[in-house]
Amino acid sequence: MFERFADDARQAVRLAQEEARRRHHRFVGTEHLLLALLNEGHGPAAQALLAQGVTGSDINQRISLLTGPPDNGLDQEALATIGIDLDEVRRATEASFGPGALAPKAHREARKGHIPLSKRAKKVLELSLRESLALGHRYIGSGHLLLGVIREGDGAATRILTGAGIDLTALRADVTRRIPPKAA
Repeated sequence: MFERFADDARQAVRLAQEEARRRHHRFVGTEHLLLALLNEGHGPAAQALLAQGVTGSDINQRISLLTGPPDNGLDQEALATIGIDLDEVRRATEASFGPGALAPKAHREARKGHIPLSKRAKKVLELSLRESLALGHRYIGSGHLLLGVIREGDGAATRILTGAGIDLTALRADVTRRIPPKAA
């Protein structure tokens, strides 16, 4: 199936794995895929999510509510009270020293290698293939992945979207309209 993945879908899966790693999660879940689809930035999924008003900070907050904040040994709220934006510090540090540079050594060691997909995330990939075939496409792009997230319907990603007030039927229609017939 991965041979059918377009560049934007491959990038989204890589970003989802990085997000799970950053949060010290043992599996890549639908919530990581959702955030990755948004952070991928230019594909049909990101465009549709942004058009619906979905933001990365909102998804991050909702993921933290569901799973707890990333376990990095730092108290983000306490640092914010003295004017330190931990996310900005992390971005700058990782840009200079690589992903996970602020993580305790034990976390850096544990987070290397492949992080498997959860059962629901695997189902999303399977459903994205079905969505692609139903549309008569010969590839799987980020838009198809988002359609798979919506169709799966029970994962953390759909709970995050509905909790944010997103109309899944409207999102589905919007992303379907944005998916090109051929891989870019």
